[in-house]
Amino acid sequence: MDGKTLARVGAIVFVAVAIAATAIEMNRKDVSTDVLATQDRPITARDPLASELLRCSEIGEAGTRDPNCLKAWAENRRRFLGRRPEFHHRRRLRRPRCFQVRPRRLIPSTKTVRQRA
Repeated sequence: MDGKTLARVGAIVFVAVAIAATAIEMNRKDVSTDVLATQDRPITARDPLASELLRCSEIGEAGTRDPNCLKAWAENRRRFLGRRPEFHHRRRLRRPRCFQVRPRRLIPSTKTVRQRA
């Protein structure tokens, strides 16, 4: 048997095995598991923050004035950005050191300018 014929026979066997595996998989009956982890639970049972965010999105523009929505959005930002809750209370808003030096006056005063005669 030369190499060309052997390659054709190998390809035919491979295709036959692939078709048989596909037919077996398509005829297999699905076994549904009744595991609690796969059951759909209401959003309030999973995360109270998610239910509050859902409520805030449903009330629309009034959510921007609702204090509970503002707290929920702040908590959601904190979770997303990974900050600790006390982080922003401890931090003081200061200028960086490079801006603490006062700039020199742009217009020279009359005392420093020499008048030429």
